[in-house]
Amino acid sequence: MLIEIRQKAFQPLTEIEAYERAFLSPGKFGATASFVGTMRDYNDGESVQGMTLEHYPGMTEKHLKIICDTALERWTIVDVLLLHRVGKIDIGDPIVLVAVWTAHRGDAFDACRFIMEDLKSKAPFWKKESVNSGERWVENNTDGYAENNEQEAIK
Repeated sequence: MLIEIRQKAFQPLTEIEAYERAFLSPGKFGATASFVGTMRDYNDGESVQGMTLEHYPGMTEKHLKIICDTALERWTIVDVLLLHRVGKIDIGDPIVLVAVWTAHRGDAFDACRFIMEDLKSKAPFWKKESVNSGERWVENNTDGYAENNEQEAIK
C-alpha cells in the first residue's frame, strides 16, 4: 500500500502503471478499479480559476491510512494506491488518485468507492478557491452527484 500527499502534479495512468510494475506480480490480481478527481472550473454556481488545497501534515496521512486499512479489513484487496495533491492546483489538474487491485471486480469497485467517499467526507483537507470575487473557503464537499441545474447556474 502506498499513500502519498504531493505538492507536484502527477499523471494518474502513469502512476498506476509504475506502481503495478514495481509492486504487483502479473496474475496476482484480476481487477483494478481507479478513481481520478480533477480540478473543475466551477463550484457552487460560480466560475473557479484555481484552488489552494491545505492539509495538516501527519494527521492527514494518518487518517488516509485508517481509511485504507478499513477497506483492507472489509474487502479482499491485493493492494491500494492513494495519491493526493496539496498546494496550488490549476484547472484540469488531477487532485486525487485512488487505485485498488483485487481478485474480483466487486471488491475493487466497492473498496475504491469506499476509500474515495470516506476521504471526501472525513479526511482533513481544506480548500480555498479563487473565484471572480476573490477567494473563498469551501465549507462542504458535495455528495458526489451532480445537482440538476449545476451547469445552468454557471452559464
